[in-house]
Amino acid sequence: MQEHYSPREVETAAQQKWKATAAFRAVEDTSRPKYYALSMFPYPSGKLHMGHVRNYTITDALARFMRFKGYNVLQPMGWDAFGLPAENAAMKSGGAPAAWTYANIEYMKGQLDSLGFALDWERELATCKPDYYRWEQWLFTRLFEKGVIYKKNGVVNWDPVDQTVLANEQVIDGRGWRSGALVEKREIPMYYFAITKYADELLSSLDTLDGWPEQVKTMQRNWIGKSFGADVVFAYDEASIGHAGEMKVYTTRPDTLMGATYVAVAAEHPLAAQAAANNPALQAFIAECKAGSVAEADVATMEKKGMATGLSVVHPLTGARLPVWVANYVLWGYGEGAVMAVPAHDERDFEFANKYALPIRQVYAPKAGDNDFDAAVWKEWYASKDGSLSTLNSGAFDGLDFQGAFDAIVSALEAKSAGAKKTQFRLRDWGISRQRYWGCPIPIIHCDCCGDVPVPADQLPVVLPENVIPDGAGSPLAKMPEFYETTCPKCGGAARRETDTMDTFVESSWYYARYASPKCDTAMVDKAAADYWLQVDQYVGGIEHAILHLLYARFFHKLMRDEGLVSSDEPFKSLLTQGMVVCETFYRDLDNGSKDWIAPADVILERDGKGKIVAAKHRVDGLPVTVGGVEKMSKSKNNGVDPQAFIEQYGADTARLFMMFAAPPEQSLEWSDAGVEGAFRFLKRLWRVVGEHVAGGVVAPYQGGELDGALKELRYKLHATIQKVGDDYGRRQQFNTAIAAVMELLNTYDKTARAGDAGRAVAQEVLEAAVILLSPIVPHVGEALWNELRPGSELLAQAWPAVDEAALVKSELELMVQVCGKLRGSIVVAADASREAIEQAALAHENVQKFMEGKPAKKVIVVPGRLVNVVV
Repeated sequence: MQEHYSPREVETAAQQKWKATAAFRAVEDTSRPKYYALSMFPYPSGKLHMGHVRNYTITDALARFMRFKGYNVLQPMGWDAFGLPAENAAMKSGGAPAAWTYANIEYMKGQLDSLGFALDWERELATCKPDYYRWEQWLFTRLFEKGVIYKKNGVVNWDPVDQTVLANEQVIDGRGWRSGALVEKREIPMYYFAITKYADELLSSLDTLDGWPEQVKTMQRNWIGKSFGADVVFAYDEASIGHAGEMKVYTTRPDTLMGATYVAVAAEHPLAAQAAANNPALQAFIAECKAGSVAEADVATMEKKGMATGLSVVHPLTGARLPVWVANYVLWGYGEGAVMAVPAHDERDFEFANKYALPIRQVYAPKAGDNDFDAAVWKEWYASKDGSLSTLNSGAFDGLDFQGAFDAIVSALEAKSAGAKKTQFRLRDWGISRQRYWGCPIPIIHCDCCGDVPVPADQLPVVLPENVIPDGAGSPLAKMPEFYETTCPKCGGAARRETDTMDTFVESSWYYARYASPKCDTAMVDKAAADYWLQVDQYVGGIEHAILHLLYARFFHKLMRDEGLVSSDEPFKSLLTQGMVVCETFYRDLDNGSKDWIAPADVILERDGKGKIVAAKHRVDGLPVTVGGVEKMSKSKNNGVDPQAFIEQYGADTARLFMMFAAPPEQSLEWSDAGVEGAFRFLKRLWRVVGEHVAGGVVAPYQGGELDGALKELRYKLHATIQKVGDDYGRRQQFNTAIAAVMELLNTYDKTARAGDAGRAVAQEVLEAAVILLSPIVPHVGEALWNELRPGSELLAQAWPAVDEAALVKSELELMVQVCGKLRGSIVVAADASREAIEQAALAHENVQKFMEGKPAKKVIVVPGRLVNVVV
């Protein structure tokens, strides 16, 4: 065994061995329980970052642990390879997105291999490959024919220069992020998944996900947003509008209908268009509204603006004429683009009514106490449904609590055919059309005679040409007759292929299922393989994907189930959302007001005795730099650590060990050079300890026989550690405490005399177990040390160490002894010693006698297994 730990040699040897033996290839084996471990797959951006390293190390540790536990483990990897970043990179470099993507995949795959992850690369997939998205297109056509996918006009952010739809986050101060053009709201035809048809099931089946964090389930419940309310119909005031008609409004609070003093409509509403026909000022305001964001978050925080239309609608119960206003906080894509305003009991309406001097009519007040209306307490009154409030100013509905008013007003509306009780969801159908090139083509053909026709299955996939260089001005596909010119599958006439591509969330919504049979060319998933591997037993990824990705994947799983492709109802049995990797930031202020961010490696720190930074200066010029605080590693703040450079310096196992030891997986991990050095020192120590043992010859591990007290204590510590570490990996998923437990075991090992055959046999048992317990986290070191401890045997073929219950039965116990609550010594007693014997031993202790000062003991308190407290 080489004397010193050399990460490069150790890791190269282990990785070559795993590759040569296809060590992590997974096959269906019904004779063994299966375990499907999956990390959220990466976008091939060019380089792994430390967030990737943490995510994949967590999953890998669990996968390797379950392999030791006898499970048939699948841990695949692939690439979320479509998306706008590839187009942006291509425009900068003048190359094709495909070439950029495939080059990045090749490099990042090498990085993953260098970290020693137990991945089955035979199942690798890339979502930009036709053999993958062919089946996405196949499912699209099936769902389109069933009406689960449909086409309608949708309001989007439109960049008039780039001729493309922008996501909300790509609109900056009302302008396109790339072109700088003023963004418009525009209605364009789009394809939608009818996810709302599954809203009830998506909500109710969250209750079956016992292995998911409550935080994530709550976020999804809130996003789906089931609410109970009513549709309320406001008839048009024919005198002002000029013709009959009606406006339908959904509200969760029909009990406040008597407090409605105006209605507000979206800029796209027909009444807004009618009122603006001869009103230039209203036309200008409507144009301003249409240029705003369609994001709910933006709408909630922006200044509320409006303009009167001069039109009115009729209150369905009182007959009062309510003015119609166009308001920028009403979105056309939500409901029917109109809301009833109750300013006394709604913060948004209250702000709007005060700004434009509109009436405010209070319809709730406390049953007891101060009944004067005060804007400071309106929200509390409105939110309360506990019976402490009652209605007023509501005519026949006065004096009712929330439920009473709700039921009575809905009944009155239904009696007049002016409304009905309704359950609604905040969730909206999922618009998937994107006017971008690097994505999965939508498999629809537009025919003047036959309409929108799905591409037949035998003509799939619709292949995306890969030798295209986008210029940023709309989708290149719309300018390529060789792509869009085709014939109609129904009538054979000239037709046009759809040039929109799908939202890349679609590809990431079903990749986990394709891993079960990635080479299947007869079906989206092979049913037998899917039935064996699915559900995913453990899914690991960032909390930032808690809503959309996870919701869409759950939705897709139910779609595939209803197509007979999978048998389960949910895709992921357990979910672990790991925290971010954060690091100190440093900067200098520039003359132009911006900041020059300085890499942590270029900063020399001065700390006080408690480790707090008291000064920082640049390593090059020695001048001060400003400490910016701890933030997520990012290129923009220049505080990232390159995994590749780190691996070359310390080795992959040090990276893995530090990542798992520095913090529990669900918490943020603060990068620490001192912590990294500590992890490296521990691996060198482990190497040295094993080397010292095997230098005396390899022996069989302890199998039984007489041991002295110290060796018994060491075996007790060993088997208590095996018990704890197994629980930390399997149930608690707290790897930092598992590592700490093995460190404590080695401390006990170092302090224990291990002479003679019995001592060496116990030492062998301890070191073999320690190597296995740590190898899910540091697999390369594990391979090398196991080869020394057990020449000729395979680490990956070993079983997880079994707990020897007999070793956990102590013949003697050490108890701390206190006098009046202060520690004064310890005693060793038989494990089955009586209370009287323990008291006698404590009172006879020399130091206890000293501090009793000749006084009699008033009371002796024995805490079994822990301590004795003598009270004088």
